[in-house]
Amino acid sequence: MERIARKTYYAIGEVSTLTGLKPHVLRYWETQFDMISPNKNRGGSRVYRMRDIETILLVKHLLYEKRFTVEGAKREMKELRKGGRAAEAAKLHTDPAVLASIKEELTALREVFTLPGG
Repeated sequence: MERIARKTYYAIGEVSTLTGLKPHVLRYWETQFDMISPNKNRGGSRVYRMRDIETILLVKHLLYEKRFTVEGAKREMKELRKGGRAAEAAKLHTDPAVLASIKEELTALREVFTLPGG
């Protein structure tokens, strides 16, 4: 997996790499799940935040691993949101490889910015 640093915004290509989903799938899910709503930059390109990526990974888990239909996944997401468990569930199903990649990048950055002997 390509290492991508943790940052505020991710382009659709980066999100595609991180999640293992094609960009057209991400765009389709954006129309089906109201909680996936990336902002657009000045150029009109989608920019995703980490919470969007976590939500995408939760939807991927519901659709691909738990074998929900799109409608079933929508209902499940609605129940999770109603119960206040959506953010918790999204973090729980975030791909460990993504988290490991982010952790490696943060560790490398800390080493770069740490003063010798400090």
